[in-house]
Amino acid sequence: MVKVRQDAWSHEDDLLLAETVLRHIRIGSTQLNAFDEVGDKLNRTSAACGFRWNAEVRTKYDSAIDLAKRQRKEKKRAMNSTMKKTRVPALSLPPAFEENKAEDEEVNNFVMAEPEPPTINLDMVIQYLRELKKDYHASNQSKSTLEIVEKEKSLLQAKVTELEKQLSNTEKQMVSIQEDYQAFIQIMDRARKMTVLQDKGSQPSPAFRMDKNGNLEQLAQGSN
Repeated sequence: MVKVRQDAWSHEDDLLLAETVLRHIRIGSTQLNAFDEVGDKLNRTSAACGFRWNAEVRTKYDSAIDLAKRQRKEKKRAMNSTMKKTRVPALSLPPAFEENKAEDEEVNNFVMAEPEPPTINLDMVIQYLRELKKDYHASNQSKSTLEIVEKEKSLLQAKVTELEKQLSNTEKQMVSIQEDYQAFIQIMDRARKMTVLQDKGSQPSPAFRMDKNGNLEQLAQGSN
């Protein structure tokens, strides 16, 4: 099945990744094996697990990584010491069993005893718990910050919606004002034309008379 999961890493996913990598370090395995194991559990690719470990998780577990490496060295040292102590000397077989010498040579192999558990002191445990507590608080702080950002985002979206409504109402009012202004201009223009016509109608027609030479001359208004 192709692994196509691309959702965000949760705090539990990061803890599983860290615990698995630390366990593989302690037992002398590789981080690649740890990434494969976590990828199978979380339905993610090994490359995605490796990127998450190196980019986000590793820096939070420096002390725990050092502790796991020390435990691996102590375990290896304990196994070597046990191998030296449990060496079985070669058995002296009677001559009658010389024909079975090839089979008896297997007795000279080392007997591997169960290795002793690595030594863990109180300081190591306290340091590991402190790192775990620090990671827990950092995760909670990130969660609180995310909630605050989400609330601020909701408030800003509501404000944008309100401003868009106000802008729409303002545009409608501007259109109404423009229409009223055009109607007012038309009324004023008609009133001006009517005033001009009335002024022209109220003026008396000019009067003329003929002088003694037979020429017409205009009489001044108001004269008889």
